[in-house]
Amino acid sequence: MHDFWPRALRHKSFVVGAVLTSLWLVLALLSLVWTPHPTAEINIPNKLAAPSATHWLGTDSLGRDIVSLLLVGSQNSIAVGVIAVGIGLVVGVFLGCLAAARGGWVDELLMRASDFTFAFPALLTAIMLTAIYGPGLVMSIVAIGIFNIPVFARISRGAARAVWSRDYVLAAQAAGKGPWRITEDHVLPNIASVLIVQASVSFATAILAEAALSYLGLGTQPPQPSWGRMLNEAQTLMFQAPMLAVYPGIAIVLSVLGLNLMGDGLRDLLDPKLARQR
Repeated sequence: MHDFWPRALRHKSFVVGAVLTSLWLVLALLSLVWTPHPTAEINIPNKLAAPSATHWLGTDSLGRDIVSLLLVGSQNSIAVGVIAVGIGLVVGVFLGCLAAARGGWVDELLMRASDFTFAFPALLTAIMLTAIYGPGLVMSIVAIGIFNIPVFARISRGAARAVWSRDYVLAAQAAGKGPWRITEDHVLPNIASVLIVQASVSFATAILAEAALSYLGLGTQPPQPSWGRMLNEAQTLMFQAPMLAVYPGIAIVLSVLGLNLMGDGLRDLLDPKLARQR
């Protein structure tokens, strides 16, 4: 790993993805302390204004500044991505490693439970939770997090099973190490690269899922800005002000593109076989 950064800087996909993702994160952090205008500032006489020095991308149907809405809306995308992927990562890796370590009926039971969970995608889970608890950002995070659990469980289980067949793990077993000690010392370090790549891809998927849920009115609720809800509000003004849909669409595309490119780059850089080829 000592030559990771020299190789990373030569990897075009990783560099482009890292730049787009870093820019997105910096703008989200900036919005915590500064925005051109308050996002709750409604100015009906100035609605649907064209881009100007005061409003760089214009205003929406309520006279709110588009740039400010985009900046603050990025906070929700990051919050959903980090927490939902974190839920899937922690719970899914635990279950996957447990299945690989114990095998037998434990493995079979956990994998069948994962298959059952796959029958309820994030959107359907969000609809069920919304019917019970009402719409909101928390319900979106829970729904996307639940969907991510079997994803990480299956990936970690497959990668862990490959590690368990290695000679050094067999030697550790012969030396008297228990399953959890072997998992901690040998399995997790060797599957970390796979999990990092999957986390970046799942982050991008979480952003799309949050935007879809907000578009349907199941995610982030007013007055908190959301890229998905900006698309929903813009659909009735497509012929009058089409750029209202273009701006949040571009924000979603660039953020997802950056994460996917970075994930592809990490896969190439962290996979020993691909690294040797490069």
